[in-house]
Amino acid sequence: MMSGPPGCGKSLFAKAFHTILPDLTHDEVLEVYSIYQLAKQARSLSDRPPFRSPHHSFSEGAIVGGGRYPKPGEMSLAHRGVLFLDELGHFPRRVIDTLRQPLESGFAVVNRVEGSDRFPASINLIAATNPCPCGYYGAREKYCVCSDKIRLKYMQKITGPIIDRIDFVLALKSQSVFEQGTSATSEELRERVAAARNRQRLRYGANYTNAIVPVKMFEETVSFSPEQLARIEAASFEENLSSRSTLKILRLARTIADVRNEDAVSDAAVDEALKWKISASVAQNSLMR
Repeated sequence: MMSGPPGCGKSLFAKAFHTILPDLTHDEVLEVYSIYQLAKQARSLSDRPPFRSPHHSFSEGAIVGGGRYPKPGEMSLAHRGVLFLDELGHFPRRVIDTLRQPLESGFAVVNRVEGSDRFPASINLIAATNPCPCGYYGAREKYCVCSDKIRLKYMQKITGPIIDRIDFVLALKSQSVFEQGTSATSEELRERVAAARNRQRLRYGANYTNAIVPVKMFEETVSFSPEQLARIEAASFEENLSSRSTLKILRLARTIADVRNEDAVSDAAVDEALKWKISASVAQNSLMR
């Protein structure tokens, strides 16, 4: 989740993130294509992951799925790809809270009197929001005109349980177009991501990533040293992190090691995972103040 003033690059970041995702496998192409056919949405047999960016006026049924004859919603249409929720603070709180269960299970469940329907919804969620209704709280180019009460009400739509399910909470600042550094290309990053995904498939013997592999399988196939576990436990206690956040640190550390092509989880990977999660906790607290 990204928070920052208008024009700081939140939407650009989300679209750039989509370009570093590896191509879908043959089975994934058919899986995604079938979902679009069920939803009566146009999509070719493309091997590129889907990118969905629903407007904040979309209803709960449009996001999760529904209708008299239930059809997949935006979460399922983004399966194996990116769901980008821009202007998250403008979404109704009820719609935001419906994301909780799908983010945890990877499935969107639609309940009706006749029964329940379950649609795949294993997504990369990227959310962007302004820090206040006017958008300029904490910005250096303009003054914020929102009162503390209005700003707090605006941010309280994004509840703690939702943020707890998000790996990164980033507070962005505006940057001059002349302040550009050097970085890897999308093609180079995509190759690294694809290699990391392949390592995970070989490790788990199935089409799992570290983010969605069942906890029991993760514990059986990924090992940490006693010192690493003690450091993570101490940091979780000090930062008052939930059990879910602590598990996310373990998953993130394993992913960092995969990107670095490491067979075992190094201390450096654990340190980086802790840094990201602690910075996310700090950013979360600053957003809610």
